Amino acid sequence: MKTTAAANARHLAVGLMIACLGLAACSKPAPTVAPDVRAPTATTRWALPTWTIATAISRSLAVHHERDGPIVLRLTNPNADGAPLVFLVEDEQPSWLRVLLPVRPNGATGWIRADAVTLSSTSYHIDVNLAAHRIVVSDGDRVVDNEPIGVGRANTPTPGGGYYLTELLQQPTPDGPYGPYAYGLSGYSNVLHAFNGGTGMVGIHGTNDPAGLGHDVSHGCIRMSNAGISKLAHLLPLGTPVDIHP
Repeated sequence: MKTTAAANARHLAVGLMIACLGLAACSKPAPTVAPDVRAPTATTRWALPTWTIATAISRSLAVHHERDGPIVLRLTNPNADGAPLVFLVEDEQPSWLRVLLPVRPNGATGWIRADAVTLSSTSYHIDVNLAAHRIVVSDGDRVVDNEPIGVGRANTPTPGGGYYLTELLQQPTPDGPYGPYAYGLSGYSNVLHAFNGGTGMVGIHGTNDPAGLGHDVSHGCIRMSNAGISKLAHLLPLGTPVDIHP
């Protein structure tokens, strides 16, 4: 998975300037869909020691409400920022996969055909504790990073829930407000539906204000040390699960 992560970092848009919660900047808002919406449970991939990642192999991928059901959404590959279209798999059935979707509403899932993607797996997992202002990144049972973070303010809180990494953007100025790298998540702000030209996507990125780590300082994004985000950028594949909780 380390090779995959490094390849993702090389191929994504270098020099793309983003704003916190503007990670998926584009000319139109994220689509509103009506797929299955449910919170992760103990029977989903979230409870397993490894997680399955699905990567689209064509330029357009159809999402169905049910297996063999109507198409409710079509997603483009790569996404608006040039990142490959990936999903976190929650259930596998013959010829079909139920996946977590990178769209509003948070927690939306849908069914995709298994032959429309390639599958890989990861043992990496990100745990974000909002109250403790802490991020813990694990590879199975082994902790690879544990450090303080800055999270959303009271009026622009970081949304809790189960998400996954959707894109990795290398920043043009490593010492800028977003540090050297920024990950986009499949989750969106529950307060901001547009921000700096973007769609309100939540991200994990570095910072040029380390004094803000350990506090409520952002519009909803998760800020961490530049050393920490640089380490993760060379470890974590897109599709890595992210659990954000109070």
